[in-house]
Amino acid sequence: MRRISQVYYSVALALFFLMELFISSARVAAAVLFPTRPVRPTFLLMPLDATSDVEIMLTANLISLTPGTLTVDVEAGRGRLLIHSMFGAEDPQAEIDSMKHGLERRVLRATRGKRI
Repeated sequence: MRRISQVYYSVALALFFLMELFISSARVAAAVLFPTRPVRPTFLLMPLDATSDVEIMLTANLISLTPGTLTVDVEAGRGRLLIHSMFGAEDPQAEIDSMKHGLERRVLRATRGKRI
C-alpha cells in the first residue's frame, strides 16, 4: 500500500512542479519583457521539515530548477535552506510559505508515501 501511495504522491509532485514551472517562467518572462516593474531580489532562509538527504536534495534541486529561485546553501545543521529569490523582497514570508507548503510538503509526501 505504501508503494502505491508513493507513486500517487510522486505523480502529484511532478504535476505540481510542472504547474510551478509554468507560472514562474511566465513571471520571469514578464519581468524581462516589462522592465518598468521593479524586480526586488533577496535572500530567504526557509526552515526545513525534510530530514533525509534525499528529501533535502529533492527540495533544494526543485527550488533551483524553478525560474527566479536558486538554492544557495544548506545550513550546517541541515535545518534551513538559503534561497535567492528574484521576487522575494515583495513579501518574504509569503515566498517562504509558498515553497514550504507547496513544494517541500509534496516532496515529503512523495518520499514518505503518506499525507503530511
